[in-house]
Amino acid sequence: MDTTTSLREKGFVQVVLSGFGGQGVIMAGEILGRAVAVHEGRNAVMAQSYGPESRGGACKTEVILADGEIAYPRVVAPDVVVVLSQEAYRQVGLRRPPESLLIAEEDLVKVDEEAEKGRTVLRVPATRLAEQLGRRIVLNIVTLGYLCGVTGVAGPEALKNSIASSVPKGTEGLNLRAFDAGYAYAQGKSGNGGSGA
Repeated sequence: MDTTTSLREKGFVQVVLSGFGGQGVIMAGEILGRAVAVHEGRNAVMAQSYGPESRGGACKTEVILADGEIAYPRVVAPDVVVVLSQEAYRQVGLRRPPESLLIAEEDLVKVDEEAEKGRTVLRVPATRLAEQLGRRIVLNIVTLGYLCGVTGVAGPEALKNSIASSVPKGTEGLNLRAFDAGYAYAQGKSGNGGSGA
């Protein structure tokens, strides 16, 4: 996959976001779906699943974004898989179709270089970027900014509007800065950030 090409042009995009409870994976999926459905006037559906504990257990959200009708609400063949934990990589990342783009949190996920040969893998230091803003908890929003920047899956303004209306009151500024940090990192990396691992 050429990550400089916008997935938005596909008209039907399947995204899986995964990590552990407490990383804001579900909220990131909701923000992405809302950006497309409310702010871009397209269709979106989201399904979510949790491990045995909500905080610390495995969690995953599946988001389908489409210009037309969405007949089935679950992701069948993801275009993009985002993993924010090692367990998420093991359970979701390694099992993705060969043509799927993988976005991995650089400091929390060690990818299997052998398994990833010939596949597109991008790494984002979302935790570090969030910590530079003073709040590690916004790593999910940094990741959304990066996802938007490298795939064009939704417009940045639509995502910013969705973030502003979704996050707790008083944290809008921090979260918008987090989005900008991820987006800027993608803009600097999207031309050469891919690897066949």
